[in-house]
Amino acid sequence: MSEALKIAIIGDYNFTYNSHHATNLSLDHAAEFLELELNYYWIKINEALQYKRPSFDQFDGIWVAPGPYLNPFFLSGVFRHLVDLKAPIFLTGDCFKLFIDHLITANNMNPFGEKLISENLVIGTHFERIEVNPRTSLMERLYENCSSVELSAARFSMYPQLLEQLVGQFIDIEAVNQFEDPEIISMKAHPFFLATSFCPQISSTRDLPHPLVYTFLKMSAQNAGLDLKLQE
Repeated sequence: MSEALKIAIIGDYNFTYNSHHATNLSLDHAAEFLELELNYYWIKINEALQYKRPSFDQFDGIWVAPGPYLNPFFLSGVFRHLVDLKAPIFLTGDCFKLFIDHLITANNMNPFGEKLISENLVIGTHFERIEVNPRTSLMERLYENCSSVELSAARFSMYPQLLEQLVGQFIDIEAVNQFEDPEIISMKAHPFFLATSFCPQISSTRDLPHPLVYTFLKMSAQNAGLDLKLQE
């Protein structure tokens, strides 16, 4: 293919963070698997906050990377732009909670200022093993030949009534963990807007690209009008 796919990675890149390095590698793995020419660009959060719609539209897909973030508050402004885009959107790691917080605030779902979502339940800076239990046919298919054990540095529990509101109006739960907390969610009425609390990029390899990463890349290629001849 002569035209390169363009992916924006929104995050405060630091080469010493394993999850950031793994994000780059997992895109390389998926691009090789899909036989795609790929260019990806890291965009600092404070820079993405200044973007207007045409600036986002130049990209075929957008990935919000895990933290740490220099200023997590800025992500809410970025999310306001992303939910209106039709390009594939992929969120991984601790931005999962920040996105839920954004939905709560943007839709006035917590007028009394209650604590509706826990702080990070993973202690320290290590990665914890979690079990991904699919709740939709899409996730069942993607995990059919993939280990259901994922690595996560972020795990959150939500107040049941909040979860009912979110599922009723804004999100679908694609998978839960062994504690029955959501691990993968998608936005309703969006072609591809997926958020994972764990980091699928960590377990991606050249021989076995992570199915969520290559599905994001495949959807981005379709958004760009590239014809992929792949077996399902």
